[in-house]
Amino acid sequence: MNCLKLLWGLYSIKRNERKTYTQIQNLQEKKLRKMLQFAYGHSVHYRRTFEAAGITKDHIESAPLRAFPTLSKAELLDNFDELITVSGLTQEEMRRFDAEETVDRKPFKGKYHVVHSSGSTGKPGYFLYDTPAWNCMLLGIIRGALWGMSMPQILKLLACGPRIVYLAATDGRYGGAMAVGDGIDGIHASQLYLDIKTPLSEWIRQIGVFKPNIIIGYPSAVKILAELVERGEIHMKVIRVISCGEPLGSSLRHYIETVFHTQAVNFYGASESLALGAELDPTEGMILFDDMNLIEATDSGIYLTSLYNFAQPLIRYHISDNLILQKPETGSRCSFLRASGLLGRNEDILWFTDGSGHREFLHPLAIEGFCIEGLLDYQFRQLSEDAFEMLAETSLTASRDVIRTEMLKQMRCILEEKKLSCVQFYVRFVDEIQPDPKTGKKRLIVKEMQKERVCS
Repeated sequence: MNCLKLLWGLYSIKRNERKTYTQIQNLQEKKLRKMLQFAYGHSVHYRRTFEAAGITKDHIESAPLRAFPTLSKAELLDNFDELITVSGLTQEEMRRFDAEETVDRKPFKGKYHVVHSSGSTGKPGYFLYDTPAWNCMLLGIIRGALWGMSMPQILKLLACGPRIVYLAATDGRYGGAMAVGDGIDGIHASQLYLDIKTPLSEWIRQIGVFKPNIIIGYPSAVKILAELVERGEIHMKVIRVISCGEPLGSSLRHYIETVFHTQAVNFYGASESLALGAELDPTEGMILFDDMNLIEATDSGIYLTSLYNFAQPLIRYHISDNLILQKPETGSRCSFLRASGLLGRNEDILWFTDGSGHREFLHPLAIEGFCIEGLLDYQFRQLSEDAFEMLAETSLTASRDVIRTEMLKQMRCILEEKKLSCVQFYVRFVDEIQPDPKTGKKRLIVKEMQKERVCS
């Protein structure tokens, strides 16, 4: 996509931000019915499952979305070849392409973009984007990265020559790395990729030469960069920070914004749809891109329906993210839905069992109410059915005694409220919380159930 076409597309998609809530709902409904009709007419899998649910072509325009069958990851993997609408492609071909070809942004067969999930929730899956879907997604990525900016402000930024550093896992066909690279190319910006496994000495050297003014990356990686700035090992003048790939807690957001003297954008995406939402102001919540996706929230996670990817339709696809949907308040600048309670997967929940066999959970994001000065990062390690510890990473000048006292005090209140007073909780300070070597992302929950213990 050339620069002029990209800018026109960005202008067009940003106009949706000014639509009313009713207009957005009507737009979403129109796109949904188009996707449902297309999937029924071009996907063997969807035609079969629709008809098994009693939905024929005549019903598609009127049947409520909840009447359509859901799609799990296992079902996607088992029925991949019949689900996609591109003839002549198979999942096995995509696996060979992923395994044998050099990891770069070269399209599969010259026109398809293949994204694989990190496998953090099980067996890795593949997601196929054709050129129209990929270009639509790129517009969503750029809009999210520049959320809150008007078109004149965006044009001024681009005229000044953005210099973007990307800090994440870059050694796989990950959607974030591929999309960021293509988006940067589209706006003719300079770019520097730094893999999270690259030695810090190389980070310091390359950033010193490149002099980026925009940072995109995992919040855990951005935090490391902020620490280098705070210690005076790197000097940067940053105009925007975009956090992606991991949850961004309020304490870490505050630290990053303080060090870099700019707002951080908390970007929400997944391999299934790389542009789901963006959060610039935490008081507003995560703003979902309702013009690109339709999200249903349930107790077991969300159901995602992509409204733009016709090559691999995803209709009511289950993702185990936990969130609560909220309508925009009257007078809001944007009429898209908000998501609160984001972002943790169901796998990132601590479950405990008492002596009577009663089970209760503790969501780790409950700690986000702490916002303790000097607490930068954390990780939960479940040790047994009635005990967990929290690894805590602090700033260089923080008082660990003060942080420990406050964490214990506030956590006891949370446990009492959840009727989990019998659960034991420990704080252990570490110099650095390491990312998972397989994915390059920091795991929020690590379960080390080595002992069989119950509450007494």
